[in-house]
Amino acid sequence: MLIYEYMPNKSLDFFIFDQTRRKLLDWSKCMNIIVGIARGLLYLHQDSRLRIIHRDIKASNILLDNELNPKISDFGLARMFRGDQTEANTHRVVGTYGYMSPEYASNGHLSVKTDVFSFGVLVLEIVSGNKNRGFRHPDQTLNLLGHAWILWIKGTPLELIDECLANSSNVSEVLRCIHVALLCVQQRPEDRPNMPTIVQILGNENPLPQPKQPGFFIGRNPLEQDTSSNRNNVYSANEASLTSLEAR
Repeated sequence: MLIYEYMPNKSLDFFIFDQTRRKLLDWSKCMNIIVGIARGLLYLHQDSRLRIIHRDIKASNILLDNELNPKISDFGLARMFRGDQTEANTHRVVGTYGYMSPEYASNGHLSVKTDVFSFGVLVLEIVSGNKNRGFRHPDQTLNLLGHAWILWIKGTPLELIDECLANSSNVSEVLRCIHVALLCVQQRPEDRPNMPTIVQILGNENPLPQPKQPGFFIGRNPLEQDTSSNRNNVYSANEASLTSLEAR
């Protein structure tokens, strides 16, 4: 029998997708949750005796203790790898659509980058207060990943942030989290960083590579329509020129 530690604050989705309870999470708490989840995944992927791929990282599977520290839960779908094994193929694709990576959802290809993709989706949900699945925008037919990507390449990534976080946010940290999330949800698994790298870059200010198109993106890239000068405007949070923090 498996016994879980009692978590008085329930799960992350209880807060971030509720307009009233969301106000209880300022940016410093959100950042602590993001870093805590990253460190938890690092342990599963690298420091555990057996490498563990969770396969179902999502807001409802992140429990919060009395201090709002995150705990990864629900290992019912987890896959354990032995030795140096880092990937596998499966005919049994399980998990939650909206968080699954493209190569896993379509072809059953499972690796540490599967969890990385899910982590990226979750970070965008924390920043925006929106679910990836069922996301609606009056001017677009994109999911949350596509919406975040469009804002990034247009040079307006801070429009993604939830209004409840606007007054408490550290602009450089928010930009870096959005940047890291977009690196995590890139279409090709080989382009995504691994968890050791993610934990490291969340804790420093070193330049980051430009993110490429996210998985499941269906839409026209605005850069195909804009002038070439716009191509160099954003991409890196270290180079972005932003004068104000505007909530969505």
